[in-house]
Amino acid sequence: MRSPSKFIIPAALLLGWTALPAGSSHKTSTEPIEIGSRVEPFVDEFLIERMSGGLSLRMHRPRLTEPVLKFDAPWEGLGNHYITVFKDGDLYRMYYRCVRPGDMPASGKGWPMNTCYAESRDGTHWTRPKLGLVEFEGSKENNIILTGPPGDWGSPTSNFFAFRDTNPQVAPEEQYKGVGGINRGLYLLVSADGIHWKAKGSGLFMKHDMSTVPMINGFDSHNVIFWDTGRERYQAYLRDMYLSPGLGERTRSVRVTTSEDFVNWTYPDWIDMGEAPPDQLYTFSATPYFRAPHIYVAFPKRLMKYRRSELPEKYDSLRGVGLSDSVFMFSRDGANWDRRYLEAFVRPGSDPLDWTDRSNYVAAGLVPTGPGEMSVYVLRHFRLPSINLRRGVLRTDGFVSVNATYGGGELVTRPLIFQGRNLVVNYATSAAGSVRVEIQDADGNPLPGYGLMQAVEHYGNSIEQTVTWDRGSDLSHLAGQAVRLRILVRDGDLYSIRFK
Repeated sequence: MRSPSKFIIPAALLLGWTALPAGSSHKTSTEPIEIGSRVEPFVDEFLIERMSGGLSLRMHRPRLTEPVLKFDAPWEGLGNHYITVFKDGDLYRMYYRCVRPGDMPASGKGWPMNTCYAESRDGTHWTRPKLGLVEFEGSKENNIILTGPPGDWGSPTSNFFAFRDTNPQVAPEEQYKGVGGINRGLYLLVSADGIHWKAKGSGLFMKHDMSTVPMINGFDSHNVIFWDTGRERYQAYLRDMYLSPGLGERTRSVRVTTSEDFVNWTYPDWIDMGEAPPDQLYTFSATPYFRAPHIYVAFPKRLMKYRRSELPEKYDSLRGVGLSDSVFMFSRDGANWDRRYLEAFVRPGSDPLDWTDRSNYVAAGLVPTGPGEMSVYVLRHFRLPSINLRRGVLRTDGFVSVNATYGGGELVTRPLIFQGRNLVVNYATSAAGSVRVEIQDADGNPLPGYGLMQAVEHYGNSIEQTVTWDRGSDLSHLAGQAVRLRILVRDGDLYSIRFK
């Protein structure tokens, strides 16, 4: 991928975005990997030099719970969408668009656009606080925080995204930032408390002139921005469309731009998905994984626009165009994204009311919600009176695992340089399964006392199992030197490793 150029906001997008997403190849190195004490999930072969026997990488789908929020308040409706969830200290915050088609004004200009706010103490039980900010039908007893003109899809309330800015240099009155808008550009809003918002400067974060830029549906989706603490930069993912040779039509995809100061941004290049099929990616929902922030994960909603919903006849007037599900992808640099897992991460399932054109969308945000678990939030029954939000539960680090058959197999890592005293593994086995670890030198020779015959056989289910040998678990004398791990797994799953 070419080296991007710098440009200044708000003139940032006075450009014709015509380049197509490029391909890429995965490069490996024989140099030791310095992993320090960070968590390393097995989403790919980054740590693995070779793998044999009955081992393979397996993606895991979230388990959907009963609805955690039914969009049935008087000011909500069938068009609720574009949801953001993040954990803010002991509080979980949620922002979402609330749209009522029944509120179509006499002028016929469209639906009123509102942004609503909900909160939770556990990520499961959500409340709509009565904020007293925006009047609805003569009362301010509601959770609306922003409102936009009816039918104005360019308003920031049409696809509002919010985040807590963890940049250590952020001003107190701008600890929370939000972006939203279509066509005219993205409006930037700031807040000191996440509830009371105001426009920053002129209000436009990224601006382009539609008379000179051949863009189609620019920003028409959830546009995601966050501060990456490890890389010390802001990362923004913007929806755009390009003419796909594979599909022969305009295709929804994503661009990426970065900034160190929220003012100067790199040229917004297409993300690189290698040889993945040119699917219509309607939303992106990217975020650094909170346990391993050097890895980004995303849950794009995939739109199959030529498939027809088989809704009951009584919903004919609410039928949209196409069907949708969501997929899983990840990145180690923010620009090159691995889409090897092409199967759906969230399927429509057995409920016919989930087979609609905007259902099964994974909200922006992945949060820890309990010991050993994390959650995403999935929109169901879009366009229908029963529209709701469900929690999707995953094991901690549980996107992907090294899965072992009953016969088992082994993997050998590349040379690793770690810091810490103990090796811990996130694993689960059957009653007959097991995990054993041998430590080798960089050349693949077992280290005295840490060979396979001295390795304790671990079985069970643990997020952080300390690996032991006959001589104990203390590895501090090996810290700072290159070692390999030879891991034998039988009838189980290995999700991640960490030295600590």
